[in-house]
Amino acid sequence: MMKFLGAMAMAALTCLAPAAAQTPMKKVTIGGTLSATDIGLWVAHKKGYFRDEGIDAEFITFDSAARMIAALGTGELDVSAGGHSAGLFNAVARGIDIRIVSDKSQNVAGRSSLKLLVRKPLIDSGRYKTFADLKGLKVAEPAPGGSAFPVIVKFLEKAGLTYNDIQPVYMSFPQMSIALQSGAIDVAMPAEPSVTQALRMGGVVAVANDYDVYPIHQVSEIMYSGKFAKGDIDVARRFMRAFLRGVRYHNDALGPNGEFAGAQGDEVVAIAVEYGPFKDPAVWRSFILSYCNPDGTLHVESLKEDLDLFKKQKYIEGQIEIEQVIDTSFVDWAAKDLGPWKKK
Repeated sequence: MMKFLGAMAMAALTCLAPAAAQTPMKKVTIGGTLSATDIGLWVAHKKGYFRDEGIDAEFITFDSAARMIAALGTGELDVSAGGHSAGLFNAVARGIDIRIVSDKSQNVAGRSSLKLLVRKPLIDSGRYKTFADLKGLKVAEPAPGGSAFPVIVKFLEKAGLTYNDIQPVYMSFPQMSIALQSGAIDVAMPAEPSVTQALRMGGVVAVANDYDVYPIHQVSEIMYSGKFAKGDIDVARRFMRAFLRGVRYHNDALGPNGEFAGAQGDEVVAIAVEYGPFKDPAVWRSFILSYCNPDGTLHVESLKEDLDLFKKQKYIEGQIEIEQVIDTSFVDWAAKDLGPWKKK
């Protein structure tokens, strides 16, 4: 009888196997800028968390998060991993359905992905001594009205200057390192790992951190296109669950100060080398990773402060409040489903 039952069970599994194998994976396109804090997405992909959720993740690289807005608005891009921008708020004000759905990174005291870099010759010559000396200099940021913009404005305001006192230049983070070396720009506000890469190349000095003027700054987020958020809520939830698993795994790989530590740290660094822009593990080990909330919780007050600053600078064209942009239903579901995170 036991042999008979065993044979019947095997026959049933054999019949079911072809049907399971034919279940299609759901393709999800993800835009990113190859920032260090994309690590949660990279881990989720490498560890198979997306695959576990039936998701075929396709990564597409942009030179700035602001340039993803159009693709998100049309639904050509499902998910964006990058900083908020004036362009995002203007798109939502025009009725385009794009949603900030979870945290990706926050700069907090001691853990900042954004640094103000100045060419060393300007410091050696005495041309640059304080923030007041930013006046007249060429300052690079990824895009007009991007997430670095509020920080630059705060540095300028600290010295009694305005954004009109500098010469803004727009380029991708990796390009900033080269432009600083050549003298094409004077100052840059890149994100890690481009900060560390520029410092390793030499000829530049990090004169300030994001948190020096912005104690808690919500720098980048996961965003959904309206088409993705409404098209299949179950897939959108499962994507967030996979992402949070990746974020939690890399948080477990960090030491007390945000550095990659231990055996799991070696694994996560290897993933960063595989997916990220720099292939030297020493680059990834040489900086502190900014804070990525393991529950995906947004610092809403920081987002509101940035929106208010964009409005003050006349970057916002319509009527928009921060509540119109945020939708935490997906991350709330995923965090509840996974349960409280406890560092291993």
